[in-house]
Amino acid sequence: MNPTKAQPEWPPVVVGGAFQTGIMLMKHLVRAGLEVCAFDSNPRRPGFHTRYGKVFLCPNPDEQPDEWLRFMLDLAKGMRRKPVLIPTSDQFLASIAKFAGQLREHFIFTPSISLQAEIGTKDNQYEIAERHGFPTPRTRLIGSPESLEEFMAGARFPCLLKPLSARLWAAAPPGHPLRFKKIVVGQTAAELAACYALAREFDLQAVVQEVITGPDTAKLVYLSCYGRGGERLGSCILRELRTDPMDFGSASVTEPREAPDVDALCDDFLKSLSYTGLCELELKRDSRDGQVRLIEINPRYSGTADAAPYAGVNLGWLHYLDLIGQDVEPVRQNSHDYRHVVLQRDLPTLGSYRKAGLLSWKELRRSYRPPVYFFDLDVYDWQVTARTMLGVGWKLFGRPWMRRFIPKG
Repeated sequence: MNPTKAQPEWPPVVVGGAFQTGIMLMKHLVRAGLEVCAFDSNPRRPGFHTRYGKVFLCPNPDEQPDEWLRFMLDLAKGMRRKPVLIPTSDQFLASIAKFAGQLREHFIFTPSISLQAEIGTKDNQYEIAERHGFPTPRTRLIGSPESLEEFMAGARFPCLLKPLSARLWAAAPPGHPLRFKKIVVGQTAAELAACYALAREFDLQAVVQEVITGPDTAKLVYLSCYGRGGERLGSCILRELRTDPMDFGSASVTEPREAPDVDALCDDFLKSLSYTGLCELELKRDSRDGQVRLIEINPRYSGTADAAPYAGVNLGWLHYLDLIGQDVEPVRQNSHDYRHVVLQRDLPTLGSYRKAGLLSWKELRRSYRPPVYFFDLDVYDWQVTARTMLGVGWKLFGRPWMRRFIPKG
């Protein structure tokens, strides 16, 4: 049996990233009795208001890498013991990998951090997946209109376009059509070329890919943790019920699923990489041939990973136990009857599903019927939850409704 509570002398944890994802990792670790803090370079992140631990404001590692490294070393010096470091965003995953040599003296983190950073960018992950025999849609890295034309000559539409890393488009100029978007879809060659022309205004390189056909319910998520010796310590599979936006967005409602073929496929792939640490693989079963193909790899603690503890697989805790040298007994999911809901995504997208005839009242009731667990609704963490609800209200009702809750001046 694995420990369920931390011992007083065990190392504290530093979480990289103050998005809601980082908050949820903090919550699960605090509940296990650990001392936890986090850091982020954006003071507007919700983590700066959480009750689960202190969040420190750090320099932006993309813009001030040397200053960020100094911040990290100073942070470690202030800890009572050498802390465990777990990233929850691509930005901090890449930064930890970049300075792994200097940071390893002061932090404990996964030995495969360099591999994770390599997989974390879209130009690498599909090539790595193909090289190791993992089914992927036809994908290419493009850097010019000519390379896009070459791809489209043999493409089956619709096709999608996405950045090498989501934060590249998030940094688009204010008002730009692609700002904060993670993906755009071209139903025709002309539409795809127009999307790339927009992207080239601030980012020359992009990933172009054929769409995997099928409904959102054909999407699956494989969540896992692999130990320092390469053995699988825990895993579970979820099915996506809805996404925001519909068809090509991030999951807003998921539920556990049994899929032995997907489990074996993903496990074999990660073991072929000698992977260690946390990983999420998002997949989709193509309606044309039934083949499961890769959508995306997130080689870190992800938002969907918050659903795993309710299936008996506390990935962050297993990862922590392994990193501090505990012998970990592998665990598998033990529950297949609950829903995991991201309210700030799901509520705004319900209208789209209803309008498309893809969501009945019966199914809507089922998705919120107990047992149900929420990613962003936590009475204890009331300040973060209040901000989430205000954000949902803004999306649903807009400025007039919000004026009732925002003080003048």
